Amino acid sequence: MDPQRILTPAETADALGGTAFAHVGERLEGAYVTADFASAVRLLDAVAVAADELDHHPDVTVGWGAIAFDLSSHDAGGVTSRDLALVGLIQAIADAQGARPRG
Repeated sequence: MDPQRILTPAETADALGGTAFAHVGERLEGAYVTADFASAVRLLDAVAVAADELDHHPDVTVGWGAIAFDLSSHDAGGVTSRDLALVGLIQAIADAQGARPRG
């Protein structure tokens, strides 16, 4: 799949099923509940390592017991297969660390 091709919500629906993420406009949004602030930061730390390996980085908001991710391929102008790959890694890390989808 062309990593620059913009994907529609219909094209991402199956890949996002079972994750904390939704396709909203030109981005993927996902949020998790964690036990506390330190847990949210540990999740962020693990995601940062994975994102560096992919050379594709989310925008992140961290708070007490919560973390939210916003993914978009800015160079392509929307959601691409690179974002879906990162969603899979984020979800796997969140699951391993006991974070729960918010909402």
